Amino acid sequence: MIIKSWNFLKNISLTKWIMVAMILGATFGYFFPTESQNLKVISNIFLRMIKSIIVPIIFGTLVVGIAGHGDDLKAVGRLAFRSIVYFEIATTLALIIGLTAVNFVQPGVGIKLPPPDVKTMEIASQNKITFSSIIEHVVPKSFIEAAAANDVLQIVFFSILFAIALSKVKGKHKETILNFCEGLSEVMFKFTGLVMKFAPIGIGAAIAFTVGHSGAGVLVNLGKLVLTLYGALIAFFLLVFIPIMLIAKIPIKRFMMAVKEPALIAFSTTSSDAALPDALESMVKFGVPRRIVSFVLPTGYSFNLDGSTLYLAIASIFVAQAAGVHLSIWQQITMMLTLMLTSKGIAAVPRASLVVLSGTLITFGLPLEGIAIILGVDELMDMARTSINLIGNCLASVVMAKWEGELKLE
Repeated sequence: MIIKSWNFLKNISLTKWIMVAMILGATFGYFFPTESQNLKVISNIFLRMIKSIIVPIIFGTLVVGIAGHGDDLKAVGRLAFRSIVYFEIATTLALIIGLTAVNFVQPGVGIKLPPPDVKTMEIASQNKITFSSIIEHVVPKSFIEAAAANDVLQIVFFSILFAIALSKVKGKHKETILNFCEGLSEVMFKFTGLVMKFAPIGIGAAIAFTVGHSGAGVLVNLGKLVLTLYGALIAFFLLVFIPIMLIAKIPIKRFMMAVKEPALIAFSTTSSDAALPDALESMVKFGVPRRIVSFVLPTGYSFNLDGSTLYLAIASIFVAQAAGVHLSIWQQITMMLTLMLTSKGIAAVPRASLVVLSGTLITFGLPLEGIAIILGVDELMDMARTSINLIGNCLASVVMAKWEGELKLE
């Protein structure tokens, strides 16, 4: 009997364990909100384990993917150009859908802004974002510093330059570094497998903390905003992702099965970083060459955050509505163009979009107190937009592989 029970438990997939953990965590957080706050340390441990994977896995896979081509750097340049074109189209569509949804539902109408919040003012004043600062931020002062901060964009920049330099080296020195990076990548993927075994515990704790912290009543006043975002994200999935899969002839069911585990991790932890290692491995198993997925996914985390971009469109107009500020269609379009630029390079960490939002509100003279309203339910909205970010970047890697003629579904 014990052996049968053990075999039954052992045969349950990781996805099912994660789903069970999410349900148990939400239940615990709802009934024991005070006690659930003590579980924050468990979710933090899980996130720390995940983040320790990010730098070596991106560095190793990017260097092998680029330098492994020998002197054929044209293939890398072509992939980069195609990726950027795809990213811009996807994020533009996200902005359009978000703008349409928030103007149709008008979730901010009737809300009274609270008095200025000191914490919110500090967030905004310290993080005013400009286009020039984003361009400057791409280049790391130190690889060690970028690695310590888990700055994905800077790590990608350094890794690409390192790989290009390595491709120009001849002889045993190149082979030595290339073999090291190949070995590093393989070890880190095995390391990821070990960390993922802890996922149900870490995710269950994260969900319990979130529910216990926010509570069910937090959605009473802001339910309209949350539902607007979720509805817009669903519309984006149906109107953008599904047509892309149909046009590219990507098997929808198989793709969704491949991304469900990393999407659940992204949803429950509100961190794209947490799902990156699992997403990389899942896309390789799906049939995307490692050289493509190791370039497109990390790059997409900085340039193709569809969910975050859509959220920013809704949140910025929501604040204007709550403040009673009427924005003409041209002002809204200008705001969307600003968001399209400033959303590039958002760190793939929980609630980093608030930094971009605060900078946008300053630029357009909207009250920063609007952020204080959103902070109450931002965790719930962050779950959905982070999942769409993850799915969008996984889809981008598949589309790029198809475009390059290297997708191997069989």
